[in-house]
Amino acid sequence: MRLVRVVLRFFHGRDLNLHAGAVTFYGAVAVVPVALLTIRLAGLIAGAGRVRDLAGPVIAAMPDRLGADRALAVLVDAGLGMSWLLTLTALLPATWYGEGLRRAFASLAGSGPDAAPVSGWRGRLLILPVLAVAPVLLLGLLLVLTGAARRLQDGGWSSVGAVVMSFLAAWLALSPAFVMVYRWCAPPTPSWAPTVVVGAFTAANVSGFAHGFVLFWSLPLDLGVPFGGLDAVGAIVAVLLWLYVLHLLTLIGYGATLQASRWWALRSAVS
Repeated sequence: MRLVRVVLRFFHGRDLNLHAGAVTFYGAVAVVPVALLTIRLAGLIAGAGRVRDLAGPVIAAMPDRLGADRALAVLVDAGLGMSWLLTLTALLPATWYGEGLRRAFASLAGSGPDAAPVSGWRGRLLILPVLAVAPVLLLGLLLVLTGAARRLQDGGWSSVGAVVMSFLAAWLALSPAFVMVYRWCAPPTPSWAPTVVVGAFTAANVSGFAHGFVLFWSLPLDLGVPFGGLDAVGAIVAVLLWLYVLHLLTLIGYGATLQASRWWALRSAVS
């Protein structure tokens, strides 16, 4: 409980909404290039045909409202079909994610505005190992999701088991990514033990929220009502809101990691 109070005091007076909104801007630019690069590299590792076979059942299980399943299919085909020139070009916007995250982490940690320019470029470089590991994590995730998607169509308890399998697979795939981001992209660098624990906990929350978003997408809601009936605008806003909440969870996880690391260091020093 004392650690919880320490974490809550850390966030007091800090505008998390503003930071999450700023990272969402970077994420909106970077998320498609990151996905394309991950799919392209996964195709180089396992073969384009193998990736298509694994992704097929997952795409079929996606909600078809507003063409969500077709959009995912187009994304997979575009990623697997990218030339080397397009692959290298996609690296520039993809690394913006690292810059946005590092700037937000530095601001939350109180590193000061003088470090912002350096933080941006270092963030771009330090996100590269995460991008390099992402294809392996994607392949592992697809191996599980393919079976889960097939079980989902059986109904009954098979569907429940499929959702549990999907949640666990996403959690296990996201955990290393969060640990790497918190450990390498964040100034100051937190210690390993709190990073692993809080990173895994944050990944579990993001995995659950992602499944909730898929469920939301399948509901018979008219997303275009607040935007004059423009369904495409409503869909884009819904995705941006999802990115915003994802980044909000990410920043909360980093703040908790940082405070847990400091608390861990103080306890070790006392003992």
